[in-house]
Parts: sequence; structure tokens; C-alpha cells
Amino acid sequence: MSVQDHEWTGSFGGAPAERTRSVFYLLSGDSSDTAHLLPLMETKLYKRRWVMLFLFSLYSMSNALMWLQYGIISDIFMRFYDIDSLAIDWLSMIYFLTYIPLVLPVTWLLDSRGVREVVVMGSALNCVGAWIKTGTADPSMFAMTFVGQFVCSIATVCTLGIPSRLASLWFGQQEVSTACSIGVLGNQLGIAIGFLVPPILVPNVDDMDELAYHIRVMFYICAGVSTFIFVLVVMVFQERPEIPPTQSQAQARNSHPDEYSYQASIMRLLRNKPFMLLVISYGLNVGCFYAISTLLNRMIIEHYPGEEVNAGRIGLTIVIAGMAGSLLCGIWLDKTKTYKQTTLVVYVLSLAGMLVYAFTLNLGRLWVVFITAGALGFFMTGYLPLGFEFAVELTFPESEGTSSGLLNCSAQIFGIIFTIGQGKILDKWGTFAGNIFLCVFLLIGTLLTGLIKSDLRRQKANQQTEVQTVSKLTADSERGISTPEVLKERKL
Repeated sequence: MSVQDHEWTGSFGGAPAERTRSVFYLLSGDSSDTAHLLPLMETKLYKRRWVMLFLFSLYSMSNALMWLQYGIISDIFMRFYDIDSLAIDWLSMIYFLTYIPLVLPVTWLLDSRGVREVVVMGSALNCVGAWIKTGTADPSMFAMTFVGQFVCSIATVCTLGIPSRLASLWFGQQEVSTACSIGVLGNQLGIAIGFLVPPILVPNVDDMDELAYHIRVMFYICAGVSTFIFVLVVMVFQERPEIPPTQSQAQARNSHPDEYSYQASIMRLLRNKPFMLLVISYGLNVGCFYAISTLLNRMIIEHYPGEEVNAGRIGLTIVIAGMAGSLLCGIWLDKTKTYKQTTLVVYVLSLAGMLVYAFTLNLGRLWVVFITAGALGFFMTGYLPLGFEFAVELTFPESEGTSSGLLNCSAQIFGIIFTIGQGKILDKWGTFAGNIFLCVFLLIGTLLTGLIKSDLRRQKANQQTEVQTVSKLTADSERGISTPEVLKERKL
């Protein structure tokens, strides 16, 4: 048996990097106690990983803003375009519907072409859709504004599955969940802006020409921001670092591409019972959040007429609280690795928050709604990165983009069902019945989460390599090979 050892030094592209010492074992011979050992491969963390995460978050933010810019002032757009509430709801639900048939082609593209091409394509589509909408500030242009929203919805397919994949490609084992939660925060920040800004930019005025002017201003601002972000993505965004950040990523890179089958990967995921339980429970939770976000204006206006601006502020409260929840959950996961326990607790608290919101919405006190909506958002939105990271753990070494894509597909399906269902219930029986309708499905999701078997495969892959290497160093020491000799530095 021969042993060679190397320590990699230097930086990538001149950028400073955080380095970890690496030992490579080249094993030969027939020794049964060492032939199965995996090498501890070199890993490195680059400071530019934060730039990649920031750029993606900006792009995700601009796309999420497009989703809610109609729904939060639905009464104004209903009057402007002379359409009913269901047509306005479809301007949001088109995002859900588009995702379902396109998720598999886009996740295949993510696996075969990489993160950069998918992100560039998504930011380009988002930019095109925003510019289409700049010409629709006219009561006769509803069909064209729907086309613009449809193009933006295609960009969403290139967005929602990226956070866990990007985090795995660029971030270390002790920060991957935090990075994923920050990636999700970009989307949530866009939703927050979508709740806050449209009611401010588009006041509820009677003069149609003045209303058209305000709508046009909003559309041009969105188009300008989307264009700026697209240019940044094209110029700066990179696929992955030259040296992987974790042992699991190093092993994934060493796998042979001709051994990978996207279709076989999908089938393995569909046969993974813990993952499929998570797919359903994730869809139920996030589908409820989508329904609440889409119908929030209608629910608030029913009990507090004329409060369009406060409806937006309540939506902002939901998302800001959710952003805090997402970040705290990501940090907690990195420190504890308690994926199932944390997911279950947050799910139970989401159900409790939804019940409290349902019973207090009609009390006639807006400050109470702000508090209960904030609590609901903290847990319901905080659940998003938990679902992504738990899925990666349950499905490793399958592609993070594929597992996230299936989670989001489930969310879109339930989002359509819940938005239409709750909308019908709101029209017939009121907001209380509509919110209890969602509580029932959150209860089902809580029970399903409790049934998930916690098989943390990614953690096992990282730990296995490290433990095997420590065992090998111990064995070498017992044979008289000193640790300093084994770890002798050699510059390449």
C-alpha cells in the first residue's frame, strides 16, 4: 500500500479563499481493511460565494415582486380592467400552473447545463415579461398583461429550485442550511415588496387616466429593476467554485456523468417514501401560504373596507416575520442538524398560527391582525428552507434541483387548489370558513410530517469520509508512520 499526501494552497482567480487541509490516500494492494476507504478530498470556501448568493437573491426578489403586484390591489385592477375576482386571482395562479408542466424540463436543464444557464435564462425571461407589461396600462390590455405575467411565471420555474442547489455548490457543511435560507429570503423579500409598494404607487383614485399613469409608473420601475439585475447576472454570476466546499460535493463531482440518468433519478425519488411524505406535507403548507398571499386583500377588505394600504402592510408583516423565521431556522439547522424535529415543530406552530389568525381576523382591530399575521408568517414562511434542506438530506446524492423541483411542484398544485377553493368559500361563507378550510389541510400535513423517517444521507456522506480518514491516520500511526510525516506539506 502506498500513501501520498498533498496540501492545496493558493486562491482561485486571485480571490482570497478559506482553505481546509486535505489528505489524499492512493490505496493499492489487497488489504481488506483499507481497500474500501474513501479519500478525504480537498475542499475550499471562497469569499465570492456570498456574491453568488446575493445575485441570486436579487433575481429571485424581482421575480417574486411580479407575482403579487396585481393581487394585493385586486379591487383596483378589477375596476381598471373591468374583470371579476377570479381573473385577478389567475394573474397570481398562472405562476402555479406554469410551474407544474415545466418543472421537470427545467430541473433536467439544471442537471445537464448547470445553475448559471438556468439563472441567466430565468432573469432574461423575467426582464422580458416586465417590459411586456409596461405597455398594458390601458383598460383594453388585460390579455397582454396576462401574457407578460405568463412570461414572468416561466422565470419562476428557473428560480424556486435553485437555493438548495446553490448552497450545496458553494457553501460549507456548517453553513449550507443558512445559505439556503438566505436564498429563500430573496424570494420572500420580493413578496414583501409586492405587498408594500403597489398600494403606495397605485392609489385607489376614480380618474381612469390618472390611475393608468400610476400603473404605468409601477410597471416601468419593475422593468428597470429587472433589466439591471439581468445585466448583473450575465456579467458576474458563476456556475460553481473550482474546488468543492464539502466532501459530499467532492464525491458528487467524482461520479461519472455517463452513469447518471435523469429519468432513473426521478424514479428513485418517487420510490423514496420519506421524501414523498415530505413532498405532500410541504405542498400542503406552502400551498396554504400561496392562497393566503393571493387572497389577503379580499380577506382584509371584507372586514376593514378601504384599508388597501394596510392590507399591503399586513402582507409585508407576514413576509418580514417569515424572513426572520427562515434565517433563524437555517442557522438552527446548521448548529443542530435536527431536521425532522425542527420541521415538525415549525409545522405544528404554523397550524397554531393559522388557527389564531382565523379566530381573530373579524375582531375589528387591525393591530390584532398585524400581530397574528406576523406570527403566522414567522412559522409558515420559516418552513420553506426547512423543507428544501430536509429534502436534500433525504435524497442525497440525487440532484438538489430535482428534489426542490418536486417539492415546489407539489406546492404549486396545492396552491391552485387552495386558492380556488378558499376563494369560492370566501364568496359563499366568508373568511372564517375559508381559513378553517386551510387549517384542516395544515393538520393533515402535520400528521404526515410526523410519519417521515429521518434518514440524513448527506450528513452520513460527509461524516463517513472524515471518520474513515481519522481511522486511517490512527492505523498509520500504529504501524509507525507518524502523523507529521503523513501530513507532510507538498505544494502543487
